[in-house]
Amino acid sequence: MKAFARVGFCLFALLMASFANAQADSAKAEFKAASEEFDKAALSGPRNIQIFDEATLALPAGDKFVPAAAAARLLRSMGQTVDDRRLVGMVTPAEEDGNWVAIVMFTKDGYIRDDDAQHWKADEMLRRLTESVTQSNAARKAHGFPQLEVRGWAEAPTYDAATHRLVWGAIVRKEDGPDDDAHQAVNYQTVALGRDGHLELTVASRLSSFAADKAIANALLADIDYVPGKRYADFDKFTDRVAEYGLAALVVGVAAKKLGLIAMLIAFAAKFSKLGAVISIMVAAVVRRFGKRKAASPQGRQEPR
Repeated sequence: MKAFARVGFCLFALLMASFANAQADSAKAEFKAASEEFDKAALSGPRNIQIFDEATLALPAGDKFVPAAAAARLLRSMGQTVDDRRLVGMVTPAEEDGNWVAIVMFTKDGYIRDDDAQHWKADEMLRRLTESVTQSNAARKAHGFPQLEVRGWAEAPTYDAATHRLVWGAIVRKEDGPDDDAHQAVNYQTVALGRDGHLELTVASRLSSFAADKAIANALLADIDYVPGKRYADFDKFTDRVAEYGLAALVVGVAAKKLGLIAMLIAFAAKFSKLGAVISIMVAAVVRRFGKRKAASPQGRQEPR
């Protein structure tokens, strides 16, 4: 079986257990096909990736970019909802043992005013985020997902007015789950504001690997540049659309939506670690790079570690 992600496959197997055999076989076939397409569609850096007509990503050597169509098919094969209007694609490391993945999206809601950044209070934003996640737990439970608990900021929301970029990281875990770093996750969001909307780059991981994953996300964010005419400074107050929300609402709203599968991964973290899986988490999808298995040995194909 070619190009299967260990984490994705484990989640897939757990979710499929409750389905009828025919449904499981059909879904398994689609997951396999989507995984193979994901692998084949990956573009290696260095190269420039066009982000709609808004920006470019200078993909560095050592990273790969998977375009929206292949990324969306994979996410849907894992039962995820995908907004095709917003999804740009996914970035993964090229090396076999890379342990992170990032999802890139662009939301064309209009120019976001940033004047509320100087007045926001991180504690109040955390309270609102916590309430939003708590309110959504009933829906998570109804759909078979573990309920979530927000534990605090791994990094409080920070806005750089010079670059018009926003970053924050929320700690989350499965309700009543262990308190150790391996069972808590960080949803690390980086946002670059533009004239027409905002670009989101999400990297999420265990709290224990947050420092390394944060560095990766910030490096990717630095490689994104809006094209002339689409930059935040190009805003025309007489003609351009203004978003109905500000930065504070963006933080709370985006974070609440992106926590969907984090708890599922945390719930099975112990099982994954026993299998030697390297875990990567994203706010509407959990998937790691679908690297090729090592060549089969003379005694037969090598089993996943």
